[in-house]
Amino acid sequence: MPIELLKETPSQTAGPYVHIGLALAAAGIEPREHEIWNEMAKPEAPGEHILLLGNVYDGNGHLVRDSFLELWQADDQGHYHIDFDQDKPFNSFGRTATTFDAGEWTVQTIKPGVVNNAAGVPMAPHINISLFARGVNIHLHTRLYFSDEAEANAKDPVLNLIEQPARRETLVATRCEVDGKVAYRFDMRIQGEGETVFFDF
Repeated sequence: MPIELLKETPSQTAGPYVHIGLALAAAGIEPREHEIWNEMAKPEAPGEHILLLGNVYDGNGHLVRDSFLELWQADDQGHYHIDFDQDKPFNSFGRTATTFDAGEWTVQTIKPGVVNNAAGVPMAPHINISLFARGVNIHLHTRLYFSDEAEANAKDPVLNLIEQPARRETLVATRCEVDGKVAYRFDMRIQGEGETVFFDF
């Protein structure tokens, strides 16, 4: 029996409806009992606890208030946790969304450790991000690196694939403080001046 290849199904822009299904709190709907959301690390999780926050901007510099983000990261020892369990102190996977008022997204997590790529080359601490937004037919993939990891960033094999040093800076989150706690601000620009580097998979 011959093997038939399935045709690719068309993509669809996320629009505002993704919040209703996947970001209930951001849509003003009471969350379900077991929700994958923006607390990737509970207080008892080992490692340096950090807050991630940022805005998403369109090509005109306007806030995208209905974008949705998925994050995937290693723990503080550089290991990914494949199984999601809400009762665990740390999960490698999380979700968040920009808000309709201030347009800001937030995530409570820990700073990831160094991970080796498939060739065994160490990569600087980073967090993988998928961005869904109105007008974006296929979600965008990017990475968040840390401004206080300059030495590791300079050697990172993925950052060094980007030929222009100024473009690499669009992937570096700036360390700051929020309410006396360590935080990193990572603003994304979908297109236009200062456009964030997005990766093709």
